[in-house]
Amino acid sequence: MAYVALSEAEKTYILHGVEDDFRCDGRSRRDYRPMDLETGLVSNASGSARLRLANTDILVGVKTEIDVPNPLTPDFGKLEFFVDCSANATPEFEGRGGSDLAQELILSLQNAYESPLAFDYRTLCLIPGQQCWKLYIDILILECGGNLHDAVSLAAKAALFNTKLPRVTATLLDAGITDLIISDNPYDCTRIGIETVPLLVTVCKIGDYCLVDPSAEEEVCSTVSVVVSVSMRNGKAFLSGTHLTGGGAMHRDTMRNCLDLGLAIGEHLDRLLTKMLNLEQERVGPKRPQTIGFLK
Repeated sequence: MAYVALSEAEKTYILHGVEDDFRCDGRSRRDYRPMDLETGLVSNASGSARLRLANTDILVGVKTEIDVPNPLTPDFGKLEFFVDCSANATPEFEGRGGSDLAQELILSLQNAYESPLAFDYRTLCLIPGQQCWKLYIDILILECGGNLHDAVSLAAKAALFNTKLPRVTATLLDAGITDLIISDNPYDCTRIGIETVPLLVTVCKIGDYCLVDPSAEEEVCSTVSVVVSVSMRNGKAFLSGTHLTGGGAMHRDTMRNCLDLGLAIGEHLDRLLTKMLNLEQERVGPKRPQTIGFLK
């Protein structure tokens, strides 16, 4: 996270606001800041999304290529994350200043997507043991205003929703060789199912209370946070992973409360994100334009 210098009086003011369930920006402990979402911004990517959560700005692009499956999982596709912390986000990211944060975000996403119940890798398989889709999810942090884990996971899920995979047909040649024919029609494509794709919810402990969507100033006042990975299956929220950030410790009862809060907020976030994506798709209009005459 970006470093924010706060005096002891400012930290005390934030702590008292959390205790009274009235934070500095007027939110309660369970409220998120305003969120803006756009999809399909990067023309040379298979899918893209930009999410702005208050002062946090994230741009995600998804690129695809055909690769060979892992011999241990011959019927699975591949997924790879890359995070770049732009020096424009904060001066601390200049040079290799953001490498530790980028690695932490990559590991959080990899752990969340690791389970086949959280992301169905079989949908990326073309020919078991021979060919599969490999997705490169490139994440660029344009501005850092707190709560990066949540913002990155929301933007990544929106970019996967926007990703279009060209339709592939297999032809059997001589000697049992399989040839793949990729459609060059931009409208002849398939989509990735994102129903079970996980979201990360950061539950931050300040004083004796837990809250969600911490700002950069609130992150400074916290000694420990729990990042909860929430995946939806059959309309219910399931825990697909969790880890602690920060140098502090947490009592088991507090941990249990944080997990319950993370699951409830994750379920609510997933419904809101799905609604936003459907509205964005209707606004952009994914349907193929009507052709007339000899252009049919």
